[in-house]
Formats: sequence, C-alpha cells, structure tokens
Amino acid sequence: MPISRLDPIDRLILSELQADGKMTNVELARRVGISAPPCLRRVRTLEEQGYIKGYHAKVDSRQLGFEVSVFVMVGLQRQAEADLTDFENRCVSWPLVRECHMLNGEVDFMLKCVAPDLSSFQSFLTGDLLTAPNVGSVKTSLVIRAAKDEPGVPFEILEEQIAKRN
Repeated sequence: MPISRLDPIDRLILSELQADGKMTNVELARRVGISAPPCLRRVRTLEEQGYIKGYHAKVDSRQLGFEVSVFVMVGLQRQAEADLTDFENRCVSWPLVRECHMLNGEVDFMLKCVAPDLSSFQSFLTGDLLTAPNVGSVKTSLVIRAAKDEPGVPFEILEEQIAKRN
C-alpha cells in the first residue's frame, strides 16, 4: 500500500512506535488521540501490511563489549544475480555483519560490522570475507565515533511532503 493511503493517525502511530516501541497500546492510543481498541486494530493492520517489520531494543554495543565498528566496501568480480544473491546469503550467515546493502556505483556492497576488538574483526576479514568466492576488492573504514545513529525514517519530512501535495 502506498504511503499516501495511510491516514494521519496511521502515520502518527508509526512515528510514535518508531520513537518508542516499548510503550503500551493505551499510551500509544493516548498519544495519537484515539481509544485503545481501534489503536490496537490499526497497529495489527500496519504489521500485517508490512509497515511494521518488528520491535527491537536498541542496545549499546560498546557497553556490551563490542568496541569496534567498521564499514566495509566490497567489490565483486561478477555481478550476475546468482553471484549477488550468493554474497548476500554469506553476509546473512556472518554474525559480525550487522548490515549489508547492495549499492550502485564503484562498490557493490557496503557492510556494517561490529566486533569485540580489532583482532576479532581482522580474523573475520582475513578468514571469511577476503577468502569468500567472487570477492574482488575490500576497503575498510574504522568508525572513530558516531555523531548520529537514528534508525527508521524522518516522519516530519514525510508530513511536509504530504502537506505540499494537498
């Protein structure tokens, strides 16, 4: 369903849940200005339609001992669909890879990896990634610090776009 088919209450529900997925249905209903039963029905519908893909706790990786974050740019030797899918499946199986994005341009994939320490990342890099079939080039960038780490979408921009159309 296109986003334009969502009414303002559905968009507000998504915005509120994106900001705090732990709140109760009663609190969510209060924030969006409807009673709890229709709010719950709307949330269930948004889940069924795929707008809500899940609920997750945002954990502090450094607090848990994962001191190293690395962005990895991977170039493949061949880009046939089977080759791309094979690499994506490998990424899914590697625990240190937390995100895998196929890109357009000079780099085929961008990976976000987390590791307890540099030695662990180096073992993954040399033992798994560099030896994987079809991997032609790998460039790494170690994260020094993150100024922003905001998942989801900017609902305020979406609302501005919808207002301009109306």
